[in-house]
Order: sequence, then C-alpha cells, then structure tokens
Amino acid sequence: MKKIRILIADSGYLSRKGLSALLSENTSWNLVGEAENSEQLFEKVRLFRPNLVILDYSTSAFSVENIAKLLKKHSSVKVLAITPELSKAILTRAFSLGVASYLMKDCSREEIHEAIEKTVSGDKFVCGKVLDKLMSDDREGGSVPSAVSCEGLNITAREMEIIRLIAEGCSNKEVADKLFLSTHTVTTHRKNIMNKLGVNNTAGLVLFAVRENLLNPNKFLFS
Repeated sequence: MKKIRILIADSGYLSRKGLSALLSENTSWNLVGEAENSEQLFEKVRLFRPNLVILDYSTSAFSVENIAKLLKKHSSVKVLAITPELSKAILTRAFSLGVASYLMKDCSREEIHEAIEKTVSGDKFVCGKVLDKLMSDDREGGSVPSAVSCEGLNITAREMEIIRLIAEGCSNKEVADKLFLSTHTVTTHRKNIMNKLGVNNTAGLVLFAVRENLLNPNKFLFS
C-alpha cells in the first residue's frame, strides 16, 4: 500500500518537530518535508508532491492567501490547517480558499490522527471549537466559550452533498432520487448530520451550507 505523503508547513520549530514525531507513529504516513515559510512551501510541494499539507498560515511567514495559490497549482493536494485560535472572519476565509479540514493547536493526538486519515480520504474534519466559532453570532474576534468541546466534527463527502441538496430545498425523496439512495437512508443521514452539527431544523443546515460555501446566499434573494 502506498504511503500517505505529508508536508508540514509551520514557522515554529517546536510545532514542526512535534508534528514530525506524531507522524512517525503511523507507518502508513511518510513525512516528505518541512517548510518554514511560503517560499519553501511552494518549492517543496513542487518537488515532493505530497498528498496532504498540514499548514499553520497564522504567522508572518505564511498567509491565508497561500492556500488558494497552492491549490491553484496543485489541485489534488489536501490542506489540513492547524492554527491557534483565530477570528471567525479568518476561519471563514480559509475555508473559502480551499482548506479541507481544520484543527486548533491544542487538539489531541488522537484527533490529529483522525483528521489526517479523514482528510486524505476526501472527507472533512473540523474541530468542534472551530465549528462553534463559525456558527456563532458573536462579535468578530470573540473567544470560544470554554464549555465547547474540541471533539472533531467528521462530515463525510456524502453528508456534505446531502446538506447541499437539503439547503437547496430538496425533500428527502428528491435527495434520495438524485443520489440513488432510499428515502429511509437519506432520513437516517439527515438525522446523523443534524446531531453532528448540533442543529434541529433545516435553517441550521442552510446556515452551515452557506458558511461552508456549499451554497451561494444570493440564491435566496429573489425566492
């Protein structure tokens, strides 16, 4: 089985070495390089063709705009962002530019392991604290409530598609027809999705879809 090729992009020496040690725990992962700044990031992605880039874009050595530039040149690469707590606007910007999954720097070893596996397989994995920040209506820059769990939110590619269709106004039967599933299966997916997101109505799903750029909010302007 081919190993997952991973590149770490982080200006912090201790952060890079900590992630390097963590990656060495899994024999199916291959750390192909480390980048201390954006110039090294683009050069090493070009040379080593990683499957996954673990990126902390929050320091002056990198920029959130590096995400879009990277994915424009290397569309098959997945980006897992691991940063300190940032503002809602910056988090939203990162997702809009192509970040697949997102963790905070204080997330657990187990959560980082799961995020890597899920991201490479094409799913999204979002730390609960990040999701709470995105879904909150607090003022810009407000802190994440201490009661919020850092437990990861694992939304599969199939679930993201179901969320998009529901947000577009499709009934469970219409979603089932479009995805060649049974209505019962869609109903089960919908229940699981709402439990994961912590929402209890379709409006919550629509809000999540808009904030995840699954749906253009302008769609509703003339409805």
